[in-house]
Amino acid sequence: MKMLKHLFGKRDKELDVLQEEALQSPLRTVVRNFTSNRLAFGGLIVFLVIFLIVLIGPVFNPIDLSEKEETQINVAPGLNMMKVPDGLKGNVKEISTGATFSVGVDNDGKVYVWGYTKISNKIDIAKKMPKQKEMGKVVSVSAGFDHVMALNEDGELFIWGSDRMGQCQIPMEVKHEKIKQIAAGYQISYVLTEGGEVIAWGNENLNDVRLTRRNGNSHIAKISVANTTLMALTDDGEIRHLGSQKSDISNIPEDLGKAKDIVTTSDACVALMEDGSLRIWGKANKSEKEIPEMDGEIVSMFAGRYHITALTDKGTVYSWGSNAKHQTDVPKKAKDVTAIYGGTYQNYAVTKSGDIVTWGLKGYLFGSDELGRDVFTRILNGGRMTMTIGAISVIISTIIGIIVGGVSGFFGGWVDIVLQRITEIVACLPFLPMAMILTSIIGNSMTESARIALIMVILGILSWPSLARLVRAQVLAEREQEFVTAANAMGVKRSVIVFKHIIPNVISVIIVSATLDFAYCMLTESTLSFLGFGVKLPRPTWGNMLNGCVSSVVIQNYWWRWVFPAIMLGICVICINMVGDGLRDAIDPKSNER
Repeated sequence: MKMLKHLFGKRDKELDVLQEEALQSPLRTVVRNFTSNRLAFGGLIVFLVIFLIVLIGPVFNPIDLSEKEETQINVAPGLNMMKVPDGLKGNVKEISTGATFSVGVDNDGKVYVWGYTKISNKIDIAKKMPKQKEMGKVVSVSAGFDHVMALNEDGELFIWGSDRMGQCQIPMEVKHEKIKQIAAGYQISYVLTEGGEVIAWGNENLNDVRLTRRNGNSHIAKISVANTTLMALTDDGEIRHLGSQKSDISNIPEDLGKAKDIVTTSDACVALMEDGSLRIWGKANKSEKEIPEMDGEIVSMFAGRYHITALTDKGTVYSWGSNAKHQTDVPKKAKDVTAIYGGTYQNYAVTKSGDIVTWGLKGYLFGSDELGRDVFTRILNGGRMTMTIGAISVIISTIIGIIVGGVSGFFGGWVDIVLQRITEIVACLPFLPMAMILTSIIGNSMTESARIALIMVILGILSWPSLARLVRAQVLAEREQEFVTAANAMGVKRSVIVFKHIIPNVISVIIVSATLDFAYCMLTESTLSFLGFGVKLPRPTWGNMLNGCVSSVVIQNYWWRWVFPAIMLGICVICINMVGDGLRDAIDPKSNER
């Protein structure tokens, strides 16, 4: 509060004698002059806030460099994926979830759609939905990856959304069947008829167009869809794989026995057996196989992309599996639950009081990118990388600049001539082209860590000449001072005189220069990464995040992918420059008068 009051509040125009005496030391004078510059002081606060966020943030929000999620590609910023409409609260009949949106129907047959419904530049699930009067009283809904199915009380089927594979084109044979269950998959639509027959249409490359009744009198009672895999449960408890696509899920254990229910994740099938136990097979990860101990018997369950949620007869909800999107963090208020719904990364639980409890993926604060990765997470981790490279590069250039400038200014003569010619040669090198050439020639054969270290070294080696000249000029003036003459008379070593007595007196110039160089190195690293010569993907930096946003399609339609990294980089560079200018003015208040 004192800092904010000092920054924005009124200040005394005059100081009393005691205050003046308290500010007589050079350090206090510099601090006083700097804090009186509201622009510079404000820039310092903003930069420190960003610095702490990118420094501490990755600890709580680590990045998975191998992450790719095709269901979450180019999702706009927002946290409304599970914001249930008010009209559905306390009156839920059924809820189904797609990749980034959900669809629900109330007991009156009214359909609701919420979440991120814009599945492409031209298709919005909410806007594509037929009018309620046209659909009538809907009794069941099913959300797929990019389309929705709805069945009304008269058995009429409605489908809307993406129709790129014909999944919204209802076959004539379906219109003459009594439908028992609907299921929307990935580019495929399925219906289960009252006669126990499954009919599928859509992408013919992913499954059979028509799946026929099997094993004579064993009718299919339920179907479960996972991506392109279709599993079925018959009336007598047998589990079958339907369709032409073979997978680990389709390899049903021979000793499975009879089941009461089945659900499928993207890589596993879960069966609720007649004895109340659960069986899992497929490419289930370790967390999916770790079934929790449950209080009571399972009465219903559903599967998301990589997790399973179950409800017991005592109203308790259990979720297990991958928790990358917090989809297994069941809230404490999920008690006395009567029904559960969900899929992908969303979970909904309806309590006895009619409340709807949600948990899982609410959305992305800064949106997602072309691979479905969280932009906010990448900005946090990318910012730390960009600042780390900038800081270490400045340390390297500062050390070289101090040594070269100090030795050159103090010793003079041929030493000064040689060092200054070297300085001029390095300064004449085209900075950005040289950095690009060196990183491309040397860095391609290196590991990722070695390449990052190389970038730091290259930036440091190429950016020291300006500081060396400043230090040399200051040392030339300081070496004529009386304390240097006294040190020489006492026989103090020249190296000690330079680095222990003279350099501390020019530290103010070094600090200002290093501050400004920090911003320059950050900007240069981002430029190299943007051009493809810096840190390579998938490890993020603010520069290479912008590298994937050069097309007009991204700039026009997916603004969040380039706006947020650009804003963060711009704010940091501007704030650092403001701090550098403020330090310069604080150290030499009369610099603006010259």
